[in-house]
Amino acid sequence: MERVRGENKPKLLDQVRISLRTNHYSRKTEESYTSWIKQFIIFNNKTHPKELNKEHIQNFLNYLAIERHVSSSTQNQALQAILFLYKKIISKDVGWINEIKNVKRIKHLPVVFSRQEAATIINNLDGTIRLVASLLYGTGMRLNECLNLRIKDVDFGMNQIIVRDGKGEKDRITILPSKIVYELEKHIDKVKKLHDEDLRRGYGRTILPYALKNKYPNADKEKGWQFVFPSSSFAYDEKSKVRFRFHIHESVIQKAVKKAIADSEIDKPGSPHTFRHSFATHLLDSGYDIRTVQEILGHKSVKTTMIYTHVLKTVMGIKSPLDSIL
Repeated sequence: MERVRGENKPKLLDQVRISLRTNHYSRKTEESYTSWIKQFIIFNNKTHPKELNKEHIQNFLNYLAIERHVSSSTQNQALQAILFLYKKIISKDVGWINEIKNVKRIKHLPVVFSRQEAATIINNLDGTIRLVASLLYGTGMRLNECLNLRIKDVDFGMNQIIVRDGKGEKDRITILPSKIVYELEKHIDKVKKLHDEDLRRGYGRTILPYALKNKYPNADKEKGWQFVFPSSSFAYDEKSKVRFRFHIHESVIQKAVKKAIADSEIDKPGSPHTFRHSFATHLLDSGYDIRTVQEILGHKSVKTTMIYTHVLKTVMGIKSPLDSIL
């Protein structure tokens, strides 16, 4: 029987996922882009995107701005997802998209914990979650960068941590705070013992980035490739039929930090990412130059890092006239 052409061609959203992974986009970007593309299709009564044009895109983006009141960054993310679809998957030129009701971009200053607030929040955490929060504040890593750390990325000899595949697919080096070296060493020793136990039970594999599994078939069993913060339970990979330990889910840390902020009676709308903002602000406040902070944070442009100088300029060194009369 002759095979019908295109019979086994992946569905549209699967094509999007394959293209994103092939081009090494992050898993978060993959989830975001596929979600926006799906919403775009549903908005247009499930019409296939190849039958749509720039007017349909304009209408969807205007709907997001007018009806759903999304932020400018959210609207732009939706646009980038749709343009990716047309450029990479459908190969259709939709022309210059104008007449979009752009959402006015409001520049918010980042929320920053004071040094005392950061200490109080961390002290209201326990165990592994406390260690994660300490690393976020002590290194400036993003939460997903911290949770994606492998044992081999922590260099105790050089007192540094190598952040692999950070935002923009770039590796960088950040500092290893001396105050948590002992605690982190003990934690990694426990992770290694857990890995040895997993191996004895016939498990002990982990998931490797890109195609390293093909290049190094047994690397997924090596201690160095294990996550620094492994999950307490196993995940199952349908493709390889292997049970493995992924890292702790981000939501576990997010919920614990939210609770610790509330327990600390701090009214700021903080999150794990606030530790990164605090790290940068406090480094600048301590006299480190902005280029050094930019490099440690992994910012592509120094303009991004400049936001933290604005935080310092808001109140630092300014004396209220009220203080001179009362």
